[in-house]
Amino acid sequence: MAISELDLPTGVVAHSLADAAGQARLMADDAAKVLNYAVRTHGVASLVVSGGRSPVPFFEELSRRELDWSRVQISLADERWVPPSDAASNEGLVRRHLLQNAAAVAQFIGLYHPAATLEEAAQLADRRLAELGQPIDVLVLGMGDDGHTASLFPDSARLDHALRADCPDRCVAMCAPTEPRERLSMTYPLLASARMQCLAIQGMTKLETLRQALNADALRMPIRAFIHSPLEIYWCP
Repeated sequence: MAISELDLPTGVVAHSLADAAGQARLMADDAAKVLNYAVRTHGVASLVVSGGRSPVPFFEELSRRELDWSRVQISLADERWVPPSDAASNEGLVRRHLLQNAAAVAQFIGLYHPAATLEEAAQLADRRLAELGQPIDVLVLGMGDDGHTASLFPDSARLDHALRADCPDRCVAMCAPTEPRERLSMTYPLLASARMQCLAIQGMTKLETLRQALNADALRMPIRAFIHSPLEIYWCP
């Protein structure tokens, strides 16, 4: 199966790349163009990225692109509720691989906050996200084999709330099926407002997951909520 064989909705564009390095380069080029345009036209640009291992080449490519990074805000689609020093922290990953080189001067707006409870931490993150330029200029999502994206997991207790088009929250507390279970996630309205929405996936298993998601309910496979125009899908084997 090739990504070109999928029956994607109108306005969803698929890019098939030879390898992860090519995927990272094209995504970095495309994202940098949109961020540059936002800085020139609005004076500031916002970039929201996802964690995990696969974004690292993209982060490192983008960190070397020339633009006025001092006017770029960077945040996370989701976060594990662990300190940035923890190996599982998405913030730690971004600081090590994206907030480097030219991008070292970008403003980072993190989701993690120490608090008595995860719900309280989500409220603190929600308030902090008021500082993030909205609508988001560039959003980069990933996808799990179960069809989750950000920390919006199938059958999670608050998933229906987080996916509401009129959800009043910017960030909610979520529970993951694997450790660390306590998560923070941006909600659908904030994520889906992005001017440029990207989905980065690798391998045939993820391609099959995407195929299944096209005909699934978003509560079963949350990525389905985001497969609509505008969306750029970047896939490599």
